[in-house]
Amino acid sequence: MTSADFLFTLLGAGALAAAVLPRVVARRPLSLPLVFLLCGIGLQLLPLPLPDLDPVADRAWVEHVTEICVLVSLMGAGLALNRPFGRRHWQGTWRQLGVTMPLTIAAVAGLAWGVLGWPPAAALLLAAVLAPTDPVLASEVRVGAPTDSEHDEDEVRFTLTSEAGLNDGLAFPFVLAAVALAAAAGGRATAGGIGHWLLVDVVYKCAVGVGAGLAVGALLGWMFFRAEWLTMRLSEHREGFVAIGATFLAYGVTELAHGYGFVAVFVTACRIRAAERAHGFHGVLHDFVEQVERLLTAALLFLLGVFVAQGGLAPLTWQDALVCLLLLVAVRPLAGWIAQLRTPAGPRERLVIAFFGIRGIGSLFYLAHALGHPGFGVRAERLWAVVTFTVLASVVLHGVSATPVISRLDRLRLHRARKDGAGPEPDEDEVAGKRL
Repeated sequence: MTSADFLFTLLGAGALAAAVLPRVVARRPLSLPLVFLLCGIGLQLLPLPLPDLDPVADRAWVEHVTEICVLVSLMGAGLALNRPFGRRHWQGTWRQLGVTMPLTIAAVAGLAWGVLGWPPAAALLLAAVLAPTDPVLASEVRVGAPTDSEHDEDEVRFTLTSEAGLNDGLAFPFVLAAVALAAAAGGRATAGGIGHWLLVDVVYKCAVGVGAGLAVGALLGWMFFRAEWLTMRLSEHREGFVAIGATFLAYGVTELAHGYGFVAVFVTACRIRAAERAHGFHGVLHDFVEQVERLLTAALLFLLGVFVAQGGLAPLTWQDALVCLLLLVAVRPLAGWIAQLRTPAGPRERLVIAFFGIRGIGSLFYLAHALGHPGFGVRAERLWAVVTFTVLASVVLHGVSATPVISRLDRLRLHRARKDGAGPEPDEDEVAGKRL
């Protein structure tokens, strides 16, 4: 058996598994990412011709493959949101972005500097890489397919989905700050460097990302739903692959203008969604994107499992593992709880939102991107081990707990809706509006 023959067999089996497994693990304390991760680990332990994986040597490939996976996931997240954009409707999201994310970055950077003894640039890099929640691995806690109603999304699913859609792009300024700090003389920030970071990396690039996303989304919304020439009105043809075209167009245009393409893709998706909320074409776009995302996620998690089984965690120390676990079980939950105080979410919902800070493919992308620049003072192999362990721990911890926890909240909402007089079969809007 040649390596090519084995690769074709593996790709075919993986694609079929990606179609079957979601139904197998549904309603069970087991997630699809965890299954593929375990499959990768298990196959590596067998005498099979699997290639050696080295994210340090193959950094560019890792960066671009994870980049595509995150982009597709961001488009899917934006297309799925039914709730109209606004300051009040998205209050929980703004709190996650403006409070949880900065607190998490500060805490993890402090732990990496104080506990691990890493230099400031490496400490900030680790914090920035691990700060964003992941839109790729969060399928169990994300909103479902787009619907006609603007009020059928519960606060937990909506907040976690919208947070993941935006903070994957908003982590970029902090990653760039770590890169700049590593390149600075003596590893020290200067007034000029901080000013440049604020004006260019924060203000300009974020503004370009939002502006380009709105512009591209408005153009595509017109083309999809209101173009006078029927050939151009793509919603009439119901071809889901145009969602991939919209993703790459928004990303490419924004990156050419030196903005944050991740932000632009999510904003583009939300703008397309707002162009004609009741049209069934949104479901076509979302379903196609979800299928592509599932295939990419399965492949990446399988490869991550192979990397772990090949010794990818060998450089990890117990102090590294401690910092990673503190992020997942203490730092993120505490920061998220603080951020959600006085939001529409109830106490149980705030606890769930705070806990499910899932780390995943986005962290792998940011690390691969940052390691294209030298000077962090920590071996790349150790950085990969720390981030991989965090993703692995998150997949296990959140993957096992997501289905039981979310199902429990759904049952409590249904019970409360019935108790409040909505009848034995209350509609989805009534159930989603209950606060727990």
